[in-house]
Amino acid sequence: MTYTIGKVAEMMGLTTHTLRFYDKEGLLPNVSKAKSGVRQFTDADINWLMMLECLKSTGLQLKDIKHYINLLKKGNSSLVERAEMFKEQKIKCQQEIKALKQTMKKLDFKIRYYEEALKHGEENVFKNKELVRERDKLFKLNKVRISK
Repeated sequence: MTYTIGKVAEMMGLTTHTLRFYDKEGLLPNVSKAKSGVRQFTDADINWLMMLECLKSTGLQLKDIKHYINLLKKGNSSLVERAEMFKEQKIKCQQEIKALKQTMKKLDFKIRYYEEALKHGEENVFKNKELVRERDKLFKLNKVRISK
């Protein structure tokens, strides 16, 4: 059975523009075209798209997904390199999580700052030494002293 680009877009929750872009970028190597030039998607193409969406959800960029597709074409000889790709991606993800956790700490501090300011009716709450130490640590202000 074949599907139109519109039907596939609807099924996958993607836009036709995205599907055309994927095709143009070589991410849909098996999609055939009718004599009229209309793309004809098969069930295998739908499965391939599900794999692409899965790869995207791991945080891989399109250039990395292209590289992965080329590795897939090499078969078992690329197993080590494919495994390494995901190990590297995991490290990147762990670094992003660490950065996001630090951002959350800063947001928590800012919320406490404003709660304290609202409680005292003024914004200059850095008379509170605990807040000063936390601010300096979070925003790396140990060497620079500021009033706010």
